[in-house]
Amino acid sequence: MPADAVTWIFCAALLASLLVKYWLMNRQARHVHAHRSAVPAPFDGVIGLTAHQRAADYTLAKLRLGLLAEAMATAVLLGWTLLGGLDALNSWLREAVVPRWGAMAYQLALLGAFSAISALLDAPLSLWRTFVLEQRFGFNRMTWALYLKDTLMGTLVTLAVATPLVAALLWLMQASGGWWWLYAWVLLVAFMLLMQVVVPTWIAPLFNRFTPLADTALVERVAALMQRCGFRSGGLFVMDGSRRSAHGNAYFTGLGRVKRVVFFDTLLAKLAPAEVEAVLAHELGHFHHRHVRRRLVVMVVVLLAGLALLGWLAQQPGFYLGLGVKPNLMVPNDALALLLFMLATPPLLFFVAPLLAFDSRRAEFEADAYASAHADGRALRSALLKLYEDNAATLTPDPQYVRWHYSHPPAAQRLAALPA
Repeated sequence: MPADAVTWIFCAALLASLLVKYWLMNRQARHVHAHRSAVPAPFDGVIGLTAHQRAADYTLAKLRLGLLAEAMATAVLLGWTLLGGLDALNSWLREAVVPRWGAMAYQLALLGAFSAISALLDAPLSLWRTFVLEQRFGFNRMTWALYLKDTLMGTLVTLAVATPLVAALLWLMQASGGWWWLYAWVLLVAFMLLMQVVVPTWIAPLFNRFTPLADTALVERVAALMQRCGFRSGGLFVMDGSRRSAHGNAYFTGLGRVKRVVFFDTLLAKLAPAEVEAVLAHELGHFHHRHVRRRLVVMVVVLLAGLALLGWLAQQPGFYLGLGVKPNLMVPNDALALLLFMLATPPLLFFVAPLLAFDSRRAEFEADAYASAHADGRALRSALLKLYEDNAATLTPDPQYVRWHYSHPPAAQRLAALPA
């Protein structure tokens, strides 16, 4: 594959995706601002003007930060690739590490150094988002001590989990010949499934406290719902999400039909028992319609296609040269290929976002319908209204922005499909 062709494809995809993102964010900002002064008719008398304007201001603040984040991400991406950042890092580590510790240590060092530098570059915006933007709108509960603890713990857990996985992946790329990507796919799928068990059981408790749901009446209500729906629970737990954020949520973890149900304490504080039951029924609807399984299958298929493509690109010198990196001559290029693939594919994958968003919104409508049939649809409606207001979700998004970015239907469409 000619290096010039790689460069042109990459630049065209990057420029086109950036222009579309800016176009969409500007549309969203103008649309939200234009409707800031009045509560939309479907919510008049239900959502107050102050709450509506707070949601508009929160949305606009996130969009302004998003514009800056996109500009910085594009600059960093060009810096790593066409401007020679990854090439310089690779050359330095290759000369410093290979003579002393060998090729595998060099490749792990390259991936580790890239990850560390990327995290440092992302840190300023992440800190601003948490301690300025979220703090301004009353959502942040994170302290600096907790932030530092999370960062340290997250780094240690990532090193403990990712290092052996990446080492195994690099070994397969080197030792398995032209079909390495098939063996790597099996390894990564097995790892994904293993994490479904490991994360809720051992990793998540390192960051949050999970206590059994103590509200006996709510436990009985949830148990009755799950029995009606034919689901078994591996336990009902409350997570102390309020330590970090005022946002609320509920989710399932685990594999098979035995899953743990986790409620954020912030969610339980905001919703009545009937509303909690309806929200849980919505999550059960996703499993009833096999949305989770279907997404997992899609992910596995996309992973296989991506690894197959990487297996071909890794053998093309033009793939490296076209993205600003000189391939190694005496040591493997596997870590380089992985990094370049991760850097180059997001601008291309951005253009499939509307398809994924459409499928996700359709799934949400199906889950809402299931919840209305197995719980109280009016309770789900009132729960969603509370969550929209408490989370400062805008009621007036731009339709084009919705098509590209919204994984859930906008409030007006979603509530229109539920019992009044």
